[in-house]
Amino acid sequence: MNSSAEPLGHTYFPAVVCGEHDSPLDALVALCVPRDEAMNLVTASWPSSASNCLIAKLDGGRPVVVLRTPDGRWAACNAFLGDPCATPRQADQRLAALLKRHQHGYVVTWPAV
Repeated sequence: MNSSAEPLGHTYFPAVVCGEHDSPLDALVALCVPRDEAMNLVTASWPSSASNCLIAKLDGGRPVVVLRTPDGRWAACNAFLGDPCATPRQADQRLAALLKRHQHGYVVTWPAV
C-alpha cells in the first residue's frame, strides 16, 4: 500500500464483530452499554451526519465500537484500541490474528489525537 495515499492524521484499529443490528442504538445496547448512555451517545453524533462509527468504553474498561456496515446495518464490535496501528495493513494483520473461526471484523479508521 502506498503510504502517501493514506489519510494523514489517522490511526487504525481492529474490531471483531459480535452481531449486526438495524440501528446504532440497538448495537450499543447489545454490547451492554446502558440504554440511557447509548441514547446520549447516538444523539451526540447527530450533528455529524456522516458519523459511521461510535466508540464507547464499558464500566469494566472494555472498549466497544459500533459501525455502519457496507450493507447499511450497524455492527456491534469489540474494539482493540490498546495498540493503534499506523497503517490499515498493520491493523488488518492484527485483525487476522484476533479472529477465530467463523468470526469477521473490520479495520476502523479513527482521527489521531
